[in-house]
Amino acid sequence: MTIGEKLRQSEKIQSLLNELVNEVSNESALIKGPRVALPEKEEVFKRLVESVGSNRGRPLFYPYVGSGAGRGPYVELEDGSVKLDLINGIGIHIFGHSHPRVMAAAVRGALSDSVIQGNLQPNVEYAKLGEKLVSLAGRHSRLRHVWITTSGSMANENALKACRQKKTPARKIIAMKGAFAGRTTMMAEITDNPSFKQGLPEYHEVLRIPFYDKNSPRSGEESLKLLRQHIAENAGDICAFMFEPMQGEGGYNVAPREFFIPLLELCRENQIPIWLDEVQTFCRTGEFFAFETLGLGEYVDVCTVAKAVQVGATFFTSEMNPKPGLISGTFAGSSAALSAGLEILNMLEEGYMGAGGKVEHIHKEFVGMLNELNETTCKDQLRDAGGLGLMVAVTPLDGSREQMIKLLHVLYKNGLMTFGCGKGPFKLRFLLPAILTTEDIRVAKTIIEKSIQECL
Repeated sequence: MTIGEKLRQSEKIQSLLNELVNEVSNESALIKGPRVALPEKEEVFKRLVESVGSNRGRPLFYPYVGSGAGRGPYVELEDGSVKLDLINGIGIHIFGHSHPRVMAAAVRGALSDSVIQGNLQPNVEYAKLGEKLVSLAGRHSRLRHVWITTSGSMANENALKACRQKKTPARKIIAMKGAFAGRTTMMAEITDNPSFKQGLPEYHEVLRIPFYDKNSPRSGEESLKLLRQHIAENAGDICAFMFEPMQGEGGYNVAPREFFIPLLELCRENQIPIWLDEVQTFCRTGEFFAFETLGLGEYVDVCTVAKAVQVGATFFTSEMNPKPGLISGTFAGSSAALSAGLEILNMLEEGYMGAGGKVEHIHKEFVGMLNELNETTCKDQLRDAGGLGLMVAVTPLDGSREQMIKLLHVLYKNGLMTFGCGKGPFKLRFLLPAILTTEDIRVAKTIIEKSIQECL
């Protein structure tokens, strides 16, 4: 037995770990729900928030600096206030704050000999997570390999490099209008939002087609027609068709399977690799992959994930597996993140996925709550609630950016934290934690109702 195995199997270490997690859980249990700041903390907290803004050259969107304590969907700030967190680090904290099993896995990973693992020197946490990811992806697709990295943007960069290498010298990408791909230079170009790339050069390497429009019965035909035109006008110069199964930043836009199939069939006919960006949808649609929810697995050549799994990852079919040297990276992820990511995937298999699972239940209850408000005390002020699984969006007030931003800050003041998306109409978006309860949704309802009425 190796020393590493002894450490992993040590009853003493397990006992100490249990004691540590229990102590944190006992203290965190004192967090019962939203609360206001402690008066004696307000001035120090204000200076702390200002310091963060000064140091990074831009103020925080919210006056938010966490204390390091939380319980489920509730998070404590350094001023002692508590918020109902329904954005969860823009999708990272899928089991909320201070979940005992996630904490235990992270601490166990942190006991590894190295803080950061890389693609040259991985440890057992890297190996086990990769094995789990390949196993999940391969159930309903041809994906057979995975490359772990630090973020969704890096996962997407690796995907693009693999597609370009496979189709060299082709360089252009077909992407959807309203797409979001990440914050690197190339991913900013694929992203269809001018405000996210002010001052950046245009490389003219992205061709766009419209995403599904539920209000236009011919939107599928129009997208297919434009895709066919792009292929004809750029023969031999298209390396990939990249899309989000459900658009996130673009407005939580959802499309049926029937919209995608003709597009994917046309790409297959023209030997254009199909790349699904599941950085946000991974683990959130009621299945591990949105391509499972939509029944698109047979078409997928490359797929990217991140957020809920705590690291980023790029999946490839055997045919798309890049040649040695194309992708690497000193950083694959912290030992704590790799360990916690594996535990999260294991936890999600315990009744969260599939028909009748907890994800489906939370979605129906939360959307139902928004619709009830829209029909009663917030009449016509919370329109078109929907999304997929733990991803929910709703158009508030008049749908303008100004009113959406105003409402976000009123919600935050009243104890609920979420964020926006879309660009006409502008929407509230919720990335719901998988541990959300009926009582938590009742708390959210009260805060949303109060905040809407304050904005009228």
